[in-house]
Amino acid sequence: MGKWRTAISALALLLLVTAGLAGCEGNGNNRTAQEDADENGAEGSHLVYWAELNGNAASVKPKFEDVPFFQEWQRRTGVNLTFIQPPANQAMEAINVMLASGDLPDMIEYEWNKFPGGPEKAIKDGVILRLNEAIDKYAPNLKRYLEEHPEIDMLMKTADGSYYQFPFVQADDKLRTYQGPIIRKDWLDELGLPVPVTIEDWEKTLRAFKEKKGVEAPLTFLGLPNPLFGVEGGAFVGAFGIKKGFYLDEGKVRYGPAEPGYKDFLELMRGWYAEGLLDRNIASVDAETQDMSMITGRSGASIWNAGAGIGTWLPVMQERDPEARLAPAPYPVLHKGERPKFGQLTPLIGSSGVAISAKSANVEEAVRMLDYGYGPEGHMLFNFGIEGVSYELKDGYPAYTDLILKNPDKLAPSQALAMYTRASYFGPFVQDVRYMEQYYAMPEQKEAVRLWTDTDAALHTLPMAPRTEQENTDYSAIMQEVSTYVDEMSLKFILGIEPIEAFGAYLDQLEALNIEEAIRIQQAAFDRYNALIRP
Repeated sequence: MGKWRTAISALALLLLVTAGLAGCEGNGNNRTAQEDADENGAEGSHLVYWAELNGNAASVKPKFEDVPFFQEWQRRTGVNLTFIQPPANQAMEAINVMLASGDLPDMIEYEWNKFPGGPEKAIKDGVILRLNEAIDKYAPNLKRYLEEHPEIDMLMKTADGSYYQFPFVQADDKLRTYQGPIIRKDWLDELGLPVPVTIEDWEKTLRAFKEKKGVEAPLTFLGLPNPLFGVEGGAFVGAFGIKKGFYLDEGKVRYGPAEPGYKDFLELMRGWYAEGLLDRNIASVDAETQDMSMITGRSGASIWNAGAGIGTWLPVMQERDPEARLAPAPYPVLHKGERPKFGQLTPLIGSSGVAISAKSANVEEAVRMLDYGYGPEGHMLFNFGIEGVSYELKDGYPAYTDLILKNPDKLAPSQALAMYTRASYFGPFVQDVRYMEQYYAMPEQKEAVRLWTDTDAALHTLPMAPRTEQENTDYSAIMQEVSTYVDEMSLKFILGIEPIEAFGAYLDQLEALNIEEAIRIQQAAFDRYNALIRP
């Protein structure tokens, strides 16, 4: 037991130090972009790149400059980058500060649909550049790809036809599902329990973890960057026929938190929280604390990724306890034999993309650098890294080396991959399915993808259909208030601060906040999109 406590303490210290390093880096937003560029010291012009560093990369190298991938990308394109890096989970706050200052970098990686008024408003406000002409002149790789894939091209533009970002594309369906419920299989075996399928199964299992194993927080999932973030893919809430967000129901757009089923979901979570089956820190769980809870046995179940979850947790757990096992679980349903209505399924184009500042004096250089990822050489770098280092060609197949899959410094594959590629997270490139074929090397990971794709999510997922500038302006204003209210009230219901009988008043307030207009806007955008793909 002493060794176990020592191991836990060491792991905790490592995570705290990592988090501290990341925090100490700051976001650069208290400096001007020009000051950062001047400090770089290299001759010639510099481009300034604003982005949040992926968590797997930041856990190893907290600065963009030290990550081998970003070093190689600069070397190959001949561009010197200075990075401005917001703190983890604070991108929205940091970008608002930067925009208010008026000091904009050359490139900004962000979820532009979250910009008030949407990307078309960002263009008209002089924040980002309309890229149509620049792509036509300086981005031959992306231009060729869009010509060959009109279904992607359609999603790339605003409602009035403006290109605004260099996208992350997941064109292969096999790449679009990578997240779902994960549970301690060794505990299930010890307790004589099957992998849970129904909500009733889950309740029985979590209760057994609590009562018979003494587990502090049987179920944990992400509560940041917003409450209940971990269930937004459809876990648990989907069992009640809804999603925490917008979805399609036989061609009609619906908003899950405004549906009656949301009350049933909240009642379930409220009961589990009161009984101690749900993490008491539900509102503040981030990726690091989720990792810690699962690795140390504080929790026995979570909702996370096949790579960053199973692939990262299991090797660490088995170093401490060779008998430890993880298993994927299907998306929960209410009744045995039902097929899950919802499950995590990403859109063809990722929510985050790289835009170019309307104030940039280096548009051609920025466009050519971003276009690199869509060409043959860039495709290999972004997906597989450096030949002879992170991958080798074997009969034409880019096979990851042991530096990635069996890292000598004991980095998890997710961490090593984030050092040399962007294959496992967003970026300006087209993701390659051959990355996943190797990244998910464990049988548990392969089974996870099989289980988590066995849903009807494709029938109910609302595409990222472009909205007009006016629609975006109205939608953003409504949803800023609605989302804040839903998150606040959801927590109050779950924590027992607000009686569940107040759900009717909650629905009345959603109506007062004009949720029906937001639904109408989403419906109009979907109908236009549908008319284009099915003339």
